[in-house]
Amino acid sequence: MMGVFIGSAALVVILSVFNGLEKVIVSAYSNFTPEMKIEPKQGKTFDPNTPYFNALRRDPKVFSFTEVLEEKALIRYGRTGQFIGTVRGVSDDFLKNRQLDSTIEKGSFTLKDAGHDYAVIGATVQGKLSVNIHDQLSPLQIYTPNKNASSNAGPLSEFRVKYIYPSGIFNIQQDFNSLIITPLSFMRDLLDEPKNISAINLNYKKGTDLDAVQADLEEKIGSTFTIKNRFEQDADLYKTLNYERWFVFMILTFVLIIAIFNIIGSLTMLVIEKQKDIAILTSLGAGKRLIQGIFFFEGMMISFLGCITGMIIGLIFCVLQQQFGFIRFGDSMTVIDAYPVALKAWDFVLVFLTVGSISTIASAISARLSIKRLGEIKEEL
Repeated sequence: MMGVFIGSAALVVILSVFNGLEKVIVSAYSNFTPEMKIEPKQGKTFDPNTPYFNALRRDPKVFSFTEVLEEKALIRYGRTGQFIGTVRGVSDDFLKNRQLDSTIEKGSFTLKDAGHDYAVIGATVQGKLSVNIHDQLSPLQIYTPNKNASSNAGPLSEFRVKYIYPSGIFNIQQDFNSLIITPLSFMRDLLDEPKNISAINLNYKKGTDLDAVQADLEEKIGSTFTIKNRFEQDADLYKTLNYERWFVFMILTFVLIIAIFNIIGSLTMLVIEKQKDIAILTSLGAGKRLIQGIFFFEGMMISFLGCITGMIIGLIFCVLQQQFGFIRFGDSMTVIDAYPVALKAWDFVLVFLTVGSISTIASAISARLSIKRLGEIKEEL
């Protein structure tokens, strides 16, 4: 019973922790990963000024319609520091996300102020370049290839360069921390791209059926554009989370199988001990089905008592972790300090069904052993 108890509690806790990690990651990524992303199938940019996109911009279900223009660039700061990263220009709707400030480590998430453009940089950029956001004498220098440069021009004319001051430093995850977020107008000037954009990021109001929205978008513009939901934009991340979750679940299930199949050994010893009692019961009229039922019921009782008790203890542990966060990450973690936990009813059903299935097999094997030598026992008596 203790083996089943520990295994069931561990399954509940592990599944809940993975749920919590997924929830935290999705929440953090949602600041920079839209619910829907529209990109061209061919080429890097496209013109958003079409009747369909203008109508989509006015759709009452759309919460934010963000135009994005991004490009790899060489970023320099000071005299020696340089870094190759991605500069992403965004339109004003990007700032509708109220959770952006929660990603800021220093400064603020300001892109425009008093008629001046500002950049918000990732923690990786800040670490590589040692950027001081309070130094108003040292702007970021952003270099991109000049597509209009002539072959006879000098080396300096092959690049376009613009200067911008950083206003804040955000920290989410390594994939995003090498970004530099700027106003869309800044990127248009930098790339000499007056109308085209790289992507359209869409976020919808609560209650919107996103599957139906994606299906509608794919039906209308899917031939020339790629429409990705939040999970498809970071498919590798979510696959990794799910694979880790189920691998750990399988490992713990094997441990649980070992614990439950110990019941066979325990019940076998009980059958040997109770041989005379079994013979007496059969002499009084008890059939093989009743004898099997006694041992089958005992095996199931041991398993389910351990399972239910383990799930209750696992639930209590998860609730306490949610409230107090007494098990914490190391000091190097900056986004969250304690292991996150998210409880789902399906996890408890899954654990109960797993234990129930294994217990039924183990108890059935033990029950069959109880009548295997029934005839020999009666002859001996």
